[in-house]
Amino acid sequence: MATFSLNGLTNMPGAPRETLEEAGEQLNLVLGFFSRVDAKASVVLAVNTGMLAVLASNEPPLHQVSNLSGVAAIVSVLIIAGSLWFLYRIAFPSLSGGQQSLIYFREIANRTEARFIDEFVEQDEQARLKDVLGQVWRNSQILKQKFDALRVAFILMAIAIIPWVAAVALFSAQNAGARSLLVR
Repeated sequence: MATFSLNGLTNMPGAPRETLEEAGEQLNLVLGFFSRVDAKASVVLAVNTGMLAVLASNEPPLHQVSNLSGVAAIVSVLIIAGSLWFLYRIAFPSLSGGQQSLIYFREIANRTEARFIDEFVEQDEQARLKDVLGQVWRNSQILKQKFDALRVAFILMAIAIIPWVAAVALFSAQNAGARSLLVR
């Protein structure tokens, strides 16, 4: 987890040190939630992948697939694919914003090393406070997008369970000669 530290950076005139420290604490609080959403997304990814693996391992030869089991399998795969799309959006959220920030990594990377150091050292406390609060706001937006996408990914995964169970059961019944992965 990334943390933001203000040690040694708040000895300038302007906003009170406590205000800048509170802004840094708020940024750290927001940044702390990113690992939570990513951990939950990993669980949804694992379940989705497992569901697809079980479905594929129980699929009988194509000529033995009934219309009903084929439809159930296709519906399952499409819903799981939707869930995977939202997991992708969690892993790669929109990172635009933070123009001219001396905190945001993408904006820092657009500068030369010397220019970044000069601009950072020259920044007054009021500008630094605004930069930190801007990062709190932007990271909160990104976090909201990630949590919203996680919610949809989880709901789609849960909905996919119904046609998935039907498809696996029908595949197992149609493929009686092979032992099902679920009963091994």
